[in-house]
Amino acid sequence: MKKSVSFLKVAGIGIYVHWTFSLLIIYIIYINARAGLDPVQISWAVFFVLALFLCVILHELGHALTAKRFGIKTEDITMYPIGGVARLERIPEKPVQELLVTIAGPLVNVLIVAILIPFIYGFDLLVPIGAESSIISPENFILNLAILNLWLALFNLIPAFPMDGGRILRALLAMRISRLKATTVAANIGKLLSLGFIVAGFFYNPFLIFIGVFIILGAQSELESVRNKELASGLTASDAMMSKWTELESYKPLSEAVSMLLQSESKSFLISENGTYVGTLNRDGIIKALRDKGEHISIGEVCNRDLSYADAKTPLEELFTRFRDNRIPLVLVVDAGTTIGVVDTENIAELMLVKQARLEQKNA
Repeated sequence: MKKSVSFLKVAGIGIYVHWTFSLLIIYIIYINARAGLDPVQISWAVFFVLALFLCVILHELGHALTAKRFGIKTEDITMYPIGGVARLERIPEKPVQELLVTIAGPLVNVLIVAILIPFIYGFDLLVPIGAESSIISPENFILNLAILNLWLALFNLIPAFPMDGGRILRALLAMRISRLKATTVAANIGKLLSLGFIVAGFFYNPFLIFIGVFIILGAQSELESVRNKELASGLTASDAMMSKWTELESYKPLSEAVSMLLQSESKSFLISENGTYVGTLNRDGIIKALRDKGEHISIGEVCNRDLSYADAKTPLEELFTRFRDNRIPLVLVVDAGTTIGVVDTENIAELMLVKQARLEQKNA
């Protein structure tokens, strides 16, 4: 099953809808039907959700198109039941650029509100807030859409990662202090705010607990990402590569890969045919193949044949991106067409720990 379906393309940016979005529509239909609403009222509720998510797409396009002005490509935009995610190839490191790219999203929602306001008052569609206003209808459709766009803008401005407000705060701080220190301050503020959400969730709405946990995880993830980039600065593929690696012949049975996995320290292997490297196979691939195909199948039939090569001088940060986007177990380091080493995520992690320890010792 494909996880996401292509929806449309704007300015060369593919927009996708994750399959779980259909569950949200089903849920909206279910709860409204259970509440006794007729088919017309249910249709307006579904239409409202679709209109709201169109606004979320415009919010993400605000980020993407602003980033494009700074030469930053957006890989795609994916819509989930909880919102949209614009996958930029990189986050702008210049504080002013990050500020402009980040604030563009909430400003789009504010602009939508400004566009909708004349229609609310001009056509006298403003209805009293009461029990009936919770049911979406032609009379309150525009009002509710404007209100939720305002809430989207305000919610995203909360100064906590992964919301836009956390990045805006980081960009403002980074104008005076280092990016790592700015991220640390912004992440800690976000974690503090998240505790407030969690406590409030126990007394008011359990959904606030989810938001609090989401903020904590997002803040920690952003902090670790920036810290790793800081540590990787100046390092290349040659610094992280292993000059010795384990090689397996493609024609041999999977049972041999299992034996090597259990008997050696290697967790990822290069697969060769007639002296030429044709693929890779890691621990997860071995276990999956063993479970699905059995140990008698050949290694060549289950290995990953998408090989990734890097020059010895390739920045380590570029390898981070390759491992993240391509989900590959190994990168082959080459010099003049000859493989001189391999890099995997575990070795990169060990290199980061070593550099962190050296920095701490130096600053002690």
